[in-house]
Amino acid sequence: MLTVHKFFGWNQHSRGVWRPMDMTVPAYRAGTGPQPDPVRHEASAAVDDLFRLHAVDLVRFALMLVGDQATAEDVVQEAFLGLYRAWDRVRDPDAVLGYLRTAVVNGARSVHRSRGRARLLRVPHEPPVWSAEAAAIDGEDRRAVLAAIARLPPRQREVLALKYYLDLSEHDVAAILRVSRGTVAATGARALASLARQLREDQ
Repeated sequence: MLTVHKFFGWNQHSRGVWRPMDMTVPAYRAGTGPQPDPVRHEASAAVDDLFRLHAVDLVRFALMLVGDQATAEDVVQEAFLGLYRAWDRVRDPDAVLGYLRTAVVNGARSVHRSRGRARLLRVPHEPPVWSAEAAAIDGEDRRAVLAAIARLPPRQREVLALKYYLDLSEHDVAAILRVSRGTVAATGARALASLARQLREDQ
């Protein structure tokens, strides 16, 4: 049987293909048209580099939070666009990956709020396709783990994804979720216990 810790190691061996979004500054000729904004040019180049380095992992992270590939890609795209728009306010370049992770968490929460409102209004929408997306991960055991993760409360999913998938410290998880380290530890322990119980019941 696949253990929870082995499951969260799949990102080290499985990489999807997702084309970077285009935020390049249009080409221009010297002496014709408006001159480019150097801040926007810098933002475009920097965010494009970050996208190429981290987009795939962030989409997989978002997938664990929202449950379907298309929504996960939308959440990550919005996170990068938000960073691009706010680039002139960036004071610490080393902190931008943390900003992106926080933006993905917040974007996933917005998705769940929208889904909750849709359920209250009885608006039909496609449910998260955990099993279909998990099929690309690798086998029935991994699908079972992902399905079990989908049944966890949102905060527990966030802690597991940040701590075990992104391999962040409890300190970093606490900073992203804006909770105490003790809350992260307790939430993670409850999530792992719940996952283990669900997987035993599903056998």
